[in-house]
Amino acid sequence: MKVGWDKKRGIDWRLTAWKNWDDPSSGEFISAMILTPNPESFMWKGLRKLYRTGPWTGPRTTGIIGLTQNPLYNYDFLSNEDEVYYMFTLKNSSIISIIVFNQTISLRQRLVWIPESKIWSVYQTLPQDNCDIYNVCGANGHCVLDASPICQCLDGFKPKSPQQWNATDWSQGCMRNGNWSCGVKNKDGFKKIVGMKLPDTTHSWIDEKMTLDDCKARCLKNCSCSAYSNLDSTGAGSGCSIWFGDLVDLRVIQSGNDLYIRVDASDTGGKNGHTKTIILAISITISLVLVILLAFTYIYITKAKRKEKMEKITRLEDKDEDTHEDFELPIFDQVTILKATNNFSFNNKLGEGGFGPVYKGILLDGQEIAVKRLSKSSGQGLKEFKNEVILCAKLQHRNLVKVVGCCIEGDEKMLIYEYMSNNSLDSVLFDPIQSKLLDWSARFNILFGIARGLLYLHQDSRLRIIHRDLKVSNILLDNEMNPKISDFGLARMCGDDQIQGRTNRIVGTYGYMAPEYAIDGLFSIKSDVFSFGVLLLEIISGKKNREISYQEHDHNLIGYAWRLWKDEMPLKLIDDNVRDSCIESEAVRCIQTGLLCLQHHPDDRPNMTSVVVMLSSENTLPEPKEPGFLINKPRAEGEPSSERQTSSTNEITISLLDAR
Repeated sequence: MKVGWDKKRGIDWRLTAWKNWDDPSSGEFISAMILTPNPESFMWKGLRKLYRTGPWTGPRTTGIIGLTQNPLYNYDFLSNEDEVYYMFTLKNSSIISIIVFNQTISLRQRLVWIPESKIWSVYQTLPQDNCDIYNVCGANGHCVLDASPICQCLDGFKPKSPQQWNATDWSQGCMRNGNWSCGVKNKDGFKKIVGMKLPDTTHSWIDEKMTLDDCKARCLKNCSCSAYSNLDSTGAGSGCSIWFGDLVDLRVIQSGNDLYIRVDASDTGGKNGHTKTIILAISITISLVLVILLAFTYIYITKAKRKEKMEKITRLEDKDEDTHEDFELPIFDQVTILKATNNFSFNNKLGEGGFGPVYKGILLDGQEIAVKRLSKSSGQGLKEFKNEVILCAKLQHRNLVKVVGCCIEGDEKMLIYEYMSNNSLDSVLFDPIQSKLLDWSARFNILFGIARGLLYLHQDSRLRIIHRDLKVSNILLDNEMNPKISDFGLARMCGDDQIQGRTNRIVGTYGYMAPEYAIDGLFSIKSDVFSFGVLLLEIISGKKNREISYQEHDHNLIGYAWRLWKDEMPLKLIDDNVRDSCIESEAVRCIQTGLLCLQHHPDDRPNMTSVVVMLSSENTLPEPKEPGFLINKPRAEGEPSSERQTSSTNEITISLLDAR
C-alpha cells in the first residue's frame, strides 16, 4: 500500500494503531508523512513526536538504518504534483512479512513469519535505539550513540542550561557561543559534519538543480540560514537543501549525509583561518599605516551602506521613534514582487485588512508567498509595518507565521510571508461547511499549537513579546492545519523583568481585549492570556464571542460558557459538529482552562506555561471564578453585536488602530 498523500484529493494515507489488542478503534500511536519542503515521515503518540525518518528525497532516507540494502524488501518513493508516498515491496513473494504498530510499547516492528518454528520473528524495530527518539538532544544538539553522554552540542554551540545539561536533561538544547556574526568576514563560516541524519525539514528550503557551492552562497546571504547540504541523499552532489533557525533532531549515523553547519569562522577547524590570523598580525606589525588606511576605508564604506539603509527605515519612523533599528530581513525589489503577483492581479488577491490588500505570489524559485501591501490611502500602518518587520526578523517558531522578507521602494511598503494554503482560522471555523472538516483532534491541536506559540512569545524568545491582538482571524493554517500566529503590527517588546505596560492608545479588537487593557490601557502577558481564553472558547464552540444569538443574560460567548459551567452542563458548549467525537474529559479540561484564562483580575489568570501544562496533563485544575465579561452594556437599538467585529477573509490581517 501507499503511505503518504494524494494531494489532489487531500487524502492522507497513514498508519494508526489499535487502542489495544482487543479494541480495533483508532489509538494514539500514528505514523504519517508530513509535507514539508522535503517530505519525511513521523511517528506520534498523541501530540508527542516519537520518531522521524529523515527526508525521503532520493533513493533512501538518511534516518532509517533499515532502509539500506537488504535481502527482504525494496521500497519506492514518489513525489510529484499529484502524490507523495513511499511503498514497500517484498523481493520474494513466498516470504510473509508484516508491519505492526504496537501502541502498548510505542514501537513499529517489521515481523517475518518463520514456517518451520511457526513464530513471528522481529526483523526491524523503530525507534531502534536512544538516538532514534525524536529530538532527544534538543535544538542544535546531536546524538552520538557510542559517546558518554550520548548528547553533544554541535561545534560552535554550548548548552542553553548547563545545569540541566549536566543532569542529563538535554531538552533545552544548545545555543551559539556568541562569537558568530552574520555576514562579517572571518566571522562567518561552515563546519562540515560527516554522517549525519539531516535535521527536521519543517523550516527548510530546497532547490533540485542548485550546486553545492551555489547552496552555500544562498545560505550565506540569509542570516536565518543555519545549515545546508546536498539534496540528493546519495551524496551525488546534486541539489540544495537549506535549514533556517534551530537544527532539530540530529544524530550521527553511518549511512548519514554531509551537513554544513553555520558557525563562527574560528570553529570551522580549517588551517586557513589560523594562517590568515598570522598573516594579519604580521601585516599590522609591518605596516600600521596601511592598516589604518584600510580601516578608514572600511568605516567609510560601512557608514555609506548603513546610511542608505537607514534612509529607508527613517522614512517609516515618527520623529519620536528611535532611528537606529535594523530590519535584519531580506529586502526584495519591487520588480520581483510584481512578477510574483502578476502585477498585483485581481485573481491573485487573497483579501484585504486595515493594513491593505494581500496577494498570493510565486517567486522565481517556486516558493509560494503572500504579499501584504501597505495601502497608499491608509492613514495608519507605518508604525505597525516597521514594528512587524523588526519583530518577525527576531522570532522563529513553528507556530508563528514566517516572514520571508520585505520590499521598500518609493511609496511602496510590503511584507512578504510564507503562503498559508488553508487561509485564516476564522474562514474555516465559522464557515458552516468547512467547519465540519475540523474534528475534535484538529481543534485541540490548533489551540494547543496557539498556546505553544504564545508561550514562545512570552517566555522562550530572545525578547518578551506581548501580541495585543490575538484573535481567530490572526491565526493562519498551513496545508496540514497547523496554526501559526500572525500580525505583529501591534505587538510590544518588553524586557525580561517587565511584566506590565501602559498605553494611552488602545489598539486591538473589541471582544478579545482584557478588561484592564480595554478600560485602563494596561497590557501584559496576562492580557494575551485573556485573548487566548476567548479564542479557546470560540474554537471549541464554533461560535464567535460577539453573536446576536446569545440570550440577554449571557451577554456573549464568555457569559454563555460561564452559565453552562455553573449549571454543570459544560459539554453543551461543544460545537455540534464535534460533540459526538470529542473526548469528554479533554473537552471539560479545555473549557475549564479557558475560563481560568478569562478571570477578571490578571493575577487570577495562569501564565502560558501553566496553560500548556493544564492542556497536556491530567492534574486537578483550580475552580474558576466569574470571568471578566467586558461586554455588559446594552447595545444601541438596531446595532447587531457582530457588526463591529469583522471576520477577515484574507490570510494576513492587521487590526484597526481603534478598538472595534
